[in-house]
Amino acid sequence: MLYFLLYEELYKYVKAFNVFRYTTFRTAMASITALFLCIALGPWLIRKLREFQIGQYIREEGPKSHQKKAGTPTMGGVLIIISIVIPTLLWADLRMPYVWIAIASLLGFGWVGFLDDYSKVTRKQNLGLTGKRKLVYQFGMGFAFAGILLIMRAWGDFSAEVNFPFFKDFHPPLFIEHWMTNPWTYVLGVLPFCLFVALVVVFTSNAVNLTDGLDGLAIGLMVIAAGALTILTYAGGHVQLAQYLQLARNTHTSELTIFCGAMTGASLGFLWYNAHPAEVFMGDVGSLGLGGAMAVVAILIKQEVLLIFIGGVFVLEAVSVILQVGSFKLRNGKRIFKMAPLHHHFEALGWTESKIIARFWIIGLVLALFALTTLKLR
Repeated sequence: MLYFLLYEELYKYVKAFNVFRYTTFRTAMASITALFLCIALGPWLIRKLREFQIGQYIREEGPKSHQKKAGTPTMGGVLIIISIVIPTLLWADLRMPYVWIAIASLLGFGWVGFLDDYSKVTRKQNLGLTGKRKLVYQFGMGFAFAGILLIMRAWGDFSAEVNFPFFKDFHPPLFIEHWMTNPWTYVLGVLPFCLFVALVVVFTSNAVNLTDGLDGLAIGLMVIAAGALTILTYAGGHVQLAQYLQLARNTHTSELTIFCGAMTGASLGFLWYNAHPAEVFMGDVGSLGLGGAMAVVAILIKQEVLLIFIGGVFVLEAVSVILQVGSFKLRNGKRIFKMAPLHHHFEALGWTESKIIARFWIIGLVLALFALTTLKLR
């Protein structure tokens, strides 16, 4: 909105407002707006959550040291979502469809998380949505986003190829083209693409959710991941940078930089209250929303493979759970880790919570930097 007011309209009369047309300036303003909005609204939200007795339930089978966190206000992810959406609406060019897709992914997956959190709070125990129902909602939205992207592809606004690090000429398509010529087999032709999109967003959203088990761990990693995505979205929408780095250039992605900048600022602002010892937890509404939005942005800028490194710790946490469950079922109750997700394994080994958080942040930063270095190593 401010973009139209300050640049599209007032620039005609005050030439200094020309600065508002630059993506870098508006991204910085969106980040700052999100940061201060989150910090400013934080005390009010925490107070309201306490008044409504919306507190965290701690599982008895979890680490014993976590029992003291019971009752800490949860569903703070509502604050994160507000602090992302408002700056994006203020500073982005809202004529770009990618911005609305990113906002929709944040709100959609946040809504699934809200339903899960609300169910837990009303029952006063760790019983939210069933796993099957949650997956149905998540896959439903994943396929819905895939459908939107198919429409954009038909208009020439989206490419369904996958980019691989280190290989500049290897861009395999996710369509079976010779099947798409027949209306009866079109669905089968686009099915690989739809499955791919759905799996990426569902896995990523759940990976962030599984990582959110220690004070500040997940949101600190989101600061790193969102910061890396901010750089990637800017580079992909910049003519010279995209050509130099041999990226799949799309002019629509430049406005996603504002969304990613707001996500970075909001995550940093929430860390102010979520840092150990946490005053508020983000809950599923925050973790699923952030994870879904991160995945959708990576798909839009064609960096789905790099997402493995950008969110490297999230991936490790999710894989540790998959391996633990698989081992337990296939090896007659034998476990690989003392406890899953991975951060609980290190707690069981005797590591302090603050040490695990700091070291996982370091690993996340190293992996994100590695992801950025691959842009030129092609």
